[in-house]
Amino acid sequence: MQISSASNTSNASKIANARMYSVTPAVEAIWQDLLARVAQMADVPLTYLPYPVPQPLEKLWARPDLGCVFMCGYPIALKLADVIPIAAPIPSAAWANGKPLYRSDLIVRRDSPFETLEDTFGGTAGWTVEHSHSGFNAFRHHLLHYRSAAQPTLYREMRGNLVTARKILECVLDGSIDVGPLDAYWHSLIAKHLPDLTKDIRVVASTDLAPIPAFVASAAMPAAPINRLRNAFLNAAHQGWFAPMRQALLIDGFASVSSESFAKTLLWDAAAKAAGYNQPA
Repeated sequence: MQISSASNTSNASKIANARMYSVTPAVEAIWQDLLARVAQMADVPLTYLPYPVPQPLEKLWARPDLGCVFMCGYPIALKLADVIPIAAPIPSAAWANGKPLYRSDLIVRRDSPFETLEDTFGGTAGWTVEHSHSGFNAFRHHLLHYRSAAQPTLYREMRGNLVTARKILECVLDGSIDVGPLDAYWHSLIAKHLPDLTKDIRVVASTDLAPIPAFVASAAMPAAPINRLRNAFLNAAHQGWFAPMRQALLIDGFASVSSESFAKTLLWDAAAKAAGYNQPA
């Protein structure tokens, strides 16, 4: 079962998209199938809108016809778009503790001399976009603990606006950066589905846990279909069709979330800015 795919939707349509965790076309097809089944359970018509890189996610999130689209929790908390969180995945990882949480893995090349994050100081690091939690806010918060008046800058060079986790991975592999942050759930998915891409990297540290990105709808969408979608997500893990998706998507199910669920990301943002650490450096 799949939601119909369309490049354009009518004014009456609500769109769905899972680009953030569509690490391969095959994985995106599984997400599309899952969303179709959730939509059917909820009796909420959705049209899957392909939205490949490099199209900016900010424009997708701002659409008034948003029906069920992955969005990072940091921009939800920053109110970059007027959205209502619906539900968030629970990663099948020990570090998630059975909750809708994730962290950032700080990666280096496997053949590099770096054994700890501190070993990378003085080198080159990278980040994705300033509204990303896993690729910017979490990394900055983690580095904040190492800064001091004597050492306000940890790296010789910081390459910003790399945009995607995939680009962070590629830059570490080609040596253009020594270390960079990878969304740990995305990392798990890419390692499962494209293991050749991750066999030559190592994790030297991981950030603290934070709320994982969630499926959201436009605030213009009525409450009743949003609530039905939320209930369908919460019941998805009990359906017979979910088991193969659990294995492919590395999730145990979904949890209900609200805008308040992502307040932790703002605390990390405020701590960094209070220390004069507006960007990782």
